[in-house]
Amino acid sequence: MDQDLKDRLLLPPRAASNGPHRRGKPAAPGGGGGGGGVTIDVHGLKKRGGGRRSWVRVDAATGAAEAVEVAKPALMRRLDLPARDLRLLDPLFVYPSAILGRERAVVCNLERIRCIITADEALVLRDPDADGGAAAEEAVRRYVDELQRRLVDCADDLPFEFIALEVALEAACSFLDAQAVELEAEAYPLLDELTAKISTLDLERARRLKSKLVALTRRVQKVRDEIEQLMDDDGDMAEMYLTEKKMRMEASSLDEEGLQGVAGNNAFGASVSAPVSPVSSPPAPRRLEKQFSFARSRHSSFKSSESSQYNIEELEMLLEAYFVVIDYTLSKLTSLKEYIDDTEDFINIQLDNVRNQLIQFELLLTTATFVVAIFGVVSGVFGMNFEGVAVLKVPHAFEWTLIITGVCGAVIFACLLWYFKKRRFFPL
Repeated sequence: MDQDLKDRLLLPPRAASNGPHRRGKPAAPGGGGGGGGVTIDVHGLKKRGGGRRSWVRVDAATGAAEAVEVAKPALMRRLDLPARDLRLLDPLFVYPSAILGRERAVVCNLERIRCIITADEALVLRDPDADGGAAAEEAVRRYVDELQRRLVDCADDLPFEFIALEVALEAACSFLDAQAVELEAEAYPLLDELTAKISTLDLERARRLKSKLVALTRRVQKVRDEIEQLMDDDGDMAEMYLTEKKMRMEASSLDEEGLQGVAGNNAFGASVSAPVSPVSSPPAPRRLEKQFSFARSRHSSFKSSESSQYNIEELEMLLEAYFVVIDYTLSKLTSLKEYIDDTEDFINIQLDNVRNQLIQFELLLTTATFVVAIFGVVSGVFGMNFEGVAVLKVPHAFEWTLIITGVCGAVIFACLLWYFKKRRFFPL
């Protein structure tokens, strides 16, 4: 029996750990600290960190949409984006709304829309396994449909990145405004009912509504702050002109190729031309190299001065329009919060009034008890049956005693009420 217990408590031999159920490579012979070989399934970690995710790609030229799977490192290399920007789009983490303008892309995290916008395409993240997957999938589908409709209609003269950004802003503002309207429709009748009649159930509902209001106000405020921050920073808005930057880069590459071709032709012409005096002029290759470097320096300085001046009025007007929309939503939530605060103040006033009435009633009862105690004293005196007291032998003495005691009690009670009124203990 002891041997069976010992066999059950001991670890299995090393050979059993290398069976068909073990994943990965067996431990190296002679390796220290890894004899048992505890294996860890890292597929979940790979999916969470750098695994492939499903995206909806919308082409800027044709408006065609297709589902693609792209890994995070591939996006980082393709778009020159840091890992912290892509982390904002990870549905496994809860990040506030953000709009980031980068050199080759615009990263948007606006409520249920997480997308990367370039001059040629828009990548919209879709994650059906996340919380609220059905609602998120519906939001992505509506975003893609609206973006395709605007690209097909060609009604906007904006660049593609601004159209995609506008659709994302419109979706986020519409979603937040719809939630604000729904919250208003639920809150105002409840608050009106609370002002008429206070109940524990309505107070609990009001508490939950206030929690929802605080969370929604924080989200709306974050979107408003992001738009305001973009409007205040001309450099960030200039970074979002992706199409213009792409065209300038293509034009600059063509100019550089033209300059290289001109330099090559000049070199070939100089080689077949008549010889010059070595004393009066430098050699032809050095002179051509100096001219070419001077032309390139002029071209680079012109390009840098031109790229430093962006006409950001178009983007500023776009952001200002949605800033007005989100600010109106925030004002509605602020008004609702003020109405809730006013209702709380009214309820507190009502409760204080009831508390004061109870105190007044208690004071009246105490005064009446004091007056009734006088009758108890008189009855106690007459109940002693003292011998030799002439008053006790007078006819109708007890009735007169009750009358005199009642009159005295009424006078004392009236005097006390006059005193309470004079001291303003309660209005009478």
